[in-house]
Amino acid sequence: MVSVHGGGLKAPLLVWAMAVAFLLLVASLLIGSFTKPEFPAYEVGAHGDGTYTLDASRGDEWQRWGDIAFRRNHVITAPGAGAVDLGTVAFDSVAEVPAEGYVPTSFSADTVNTAIGKWYEYSMWSHLLTSKHHVYGVQTANGEFAKFEILAYYCRAVGAACYTIRYKTSTPPD
Repeated sequence: MVSVHGGGLKAPLLVWAMAVAFLLLVASLLIGSFTKPEFPAYEVGAHGDGTYTLDASRGDEWQRWGDIAFRRNHVITAPGAGAVDLGTVAFDSVAEVPAEGYVPTSFSADTVNTAIGKWYEYSMWSHLLTSKHHVYGVQTANGEFAKFEILAYYCRAVGAACYTIRYKTSTPPD
C-alpha cells in the first residue's frame, strides 16, 4: 500500500524492510556461490589406516568399494548386501556392528538405500555437501560385516564426488 503525502510517494516501513531482507538474501547467495572452497588434499587411492579416496564423479557409472557403490551424491549397497545407520558415533568406538536391521538397496528407477541415502548436509550458502559423519554398518552379500564413514565428498584432483571414506571389516555380531 502506498500513501500520498505532501506531494510525494512513501512506501510503508514493512515494504522497505522486506526489500532490504530480500537484497541481503540475494547478496549472501551470490557471495556463497562465487567463493571457491579449499578442497581437502586427498589423492585418489588408499591412504593407509583404512582410509580410501575414490572418484565417483561420473554420473553414468557406479564406483564400487567392496559391497558399497558410489555415484555422484548417491551411496548404495550391492545386491544381497545391506546397510544400517549407526548415527554420529566415533568410528573407533564401534567394535562390532549389529546382527539385524540392515536395509537392502532398492534397485528401481531411482536406485537408493534409505539407510545411507541422506549421508550429507547441503548448504544453501555455499552449495556444498558435507558429511553428517555417521558411521554405517554393512552386511555384505556373502554375510560378512564391515563399518564405514564418509569423511569428505571433495578432493583437489577431482572436485565433487571424490569420496574419502574410512572402512574396516567388523567383528561379526554374537
